[in-house]
Amino acid sequence: MARTSARQNKTVYQIRREELGLSREKASELLESIPPERIERIESGKFTAHPDEIIIMASKYQAPHLCNYFCANECKIGQQYVPEVSVKELSQIVLEVLASLNSVKNQQERLIEITADGIITADEVDDFIHIQEDLERISITVETLQLWVEQKLARGDIDMDAYAQAKARRK
Repeated sequence: MARTSARQNKTVYQIRREELGLSREKASELLESIPPERIERIESGKFTAHPDEIIIMASKYQAPHLCNYFCANECKIGQQYVPEVSVKELSQIVLEVLASLNSVKNQQERLIEITADGIITADEVDDFIHIQEDLERISITVETLQLWVEQKLARGDIDMDAYAQAKARRK
């Protein structure tokens, strides 16, 4: 078992590596193309990882949330456009989806009133922003569900072949 760092403020990359019980040397063997020194620099925050390194880590560590974390927190474009999604239990995700959908359903008529003429007037802006925020919550919840699925696939909790076949049939 790898020695666990006592350092405070560990990065998500270090936390996941340590959860797997890997030393940096063993992680480097698993990751194949990232030397231990580079792993240390990424984990310490001395260097920002390259996107291809994060993809490798996410795959080999069975932790797809690392990609979302990287995009939302370390990528200049992602910081502006990608919300950070947290890993949650399926039951919580479903309840959040239903609550968000109910909220938007209740505002459906107001959204039609606001947007029917293609112009959002000053007296409509507050309501429009409120509806837009509710729609964004739905989007984030959908991303959370996608992350949950990816994590379950990566860890073998969902049969990857059966999932891929079912997705292919739906196209």
